[in-house]
Amino acid sequence: MDKQLVDQFIKNALTEDVGDGDHTSLSTIPASTQGKARLIIKEDGVLAGIELAVEIFKVVDASLKVEVLLKDGTEVKFGDIALTVSGSTHSILIAERLVLNCMQRMSGIATKTSRIVALLKDTKTKILDTRKTTPGLRYLEKWAVRIGGGVNHRIGLYDMILIKDNHVDYAGGISNAIRAARKYLSDQGKSLQIEIEVRNIEELKQVLAIGGVDRIMLDNFNFENLTKAVQIIDGRFVTEASGGITEENVTEYAACGVDFISMGALTHSVKSLDMSLKAY
Repeated sequence: MDKQLVDQFIKNALTEDVGDGDHTSLSTIPASTQGKARLIIKEDGVLAGIELAVEIFKVVDASLKVEVLLKDGTEVKFGDIALTVSGSTHSILIAERLVLNCMQRMSGIATKTSRIVALLKDTKTKILDTRKTTPGLRYLEKWAVRIGGGVNHRIGLYDMILIKDNHVDYAGGISNAIRAARKYLSDQGKSLQIEIEVRNIEELKQVLAIGGVDRIMLDNFNFENLTKAVQIIDGRFVTEASGGITEENVTEYAACGVDFISMGALTHSVKSLDMSLKAY
């Protein structure tokens, strides 16, 4: 966990939610009231966000006592208790929604990722996330992918050069784009991997003629052409399939022999895992 980044996220989220005070709790519950609550799982899946939840409680009120009963990555079922928290009821109620929002979202992502990883267990293919994340939540969503057994692609625009179709078109072609990227890295003294997206076999052949990249993204290829592309590349570059890949067809894409499959659906349209924080 990147504590500095996470604590900044928590503070921003609390500012958004609490404003000038939790007036419902302030008006209905005496300030000195102490209580307990437990986080109850209400749907089968893979748990994610426990480590984050502990940090949220700590930031809200360092005197809260949290007992972790289940770790991140645990397969959970309806009725499981993930953690208990005790202390100031005002503090518990302030933390409640932020803990649930984060854990439900992260657990949904981890659950979906875990299902896909299981589908690919007999192949060499690994599952990647993308930049199709919720603004402000990218770190948490990519963290959840890792908990589910997936692999993070680049974190943002800054940690890899990924030349996509628009870059190629604006640059005036594949050759121009690759040469410009390599010159830029040399001029800037940067060491970043270069990946390039190709849309068809002809573009692939252009990349192979030029070289100078680390990974080739085969975008929206059908199974026949994807298999052919992997055979043409013949292990000279890392391969990644993307575009139109779902949980239902992911094994067919993996069977084509690619090293990685990237799926925006891991983060952009996942269903949150149901859970609640209840007093006891």
